[in-house]
Amino acid sequence: MRCPYCSYAESKVVDSRDAPEGVRRRRECIQCGLRFTTYEKIQTTVLMVAKRDGRREEYNRDKLRSSVQKACVKRPWPTGSVDKVVEDIEAQLHSQGKAETSSAAIGEVVMGRLRNMDPVAYIRFASVYRDFADVESFMEAVEALRAFGRESDGGQDQKSAQLPLLNDELQSSSRRRNRRP
Repeated sequence: MRCPYCSYAESKVVDSRDAPEGVRRRRECIQCGLRFTTYEKIQTTVLMVAKRDGRREEYNRDKLRSSVQKACVKRPWPTGSVDKVVEDIEAQLHSQGKAETSSAAIGEVVMGRLRNMDPVAYIRFASVYRDFADVESFMEAVEALRAFGRESDGGQDQKSAQLPLLNDELQSSSRRRNRRP
């Protein structure tokens, strides 16, 4: 392992721990003495993606992350939640045990995750993924989302499933400060 600071070829492992994505190792360069972290990930079989036009290409995690991240722009998601969604989707795809999957299947998995997490991100992703031809098809998707929301929460308001913009604690403390004696 080359040192990222001085490019010396040898380092020693100072600490090793299991991490969600594999094994995390703290290393120390033998030449300059600086420490750095590396991650080892088990390499699974290469997943091929069958595109709509018949082409086949290797699965690209960055493409998936980018599309989910674009759908979630300016949404109140906690830090790291996009990466967690991408990891969960990848795990689901690899657990199928297939060497090839269609881009349509990946899109449906993403939309399923986003539908449950954030309706605005879902509509953003669906509008690009499904390539709506007109306003009516877009409205059908919105109505289907509303129906799903009523189904999944037993008729309660869909906003309750959405992430809060501000923490309740922060809101209540600001209300207390704004009261006049």
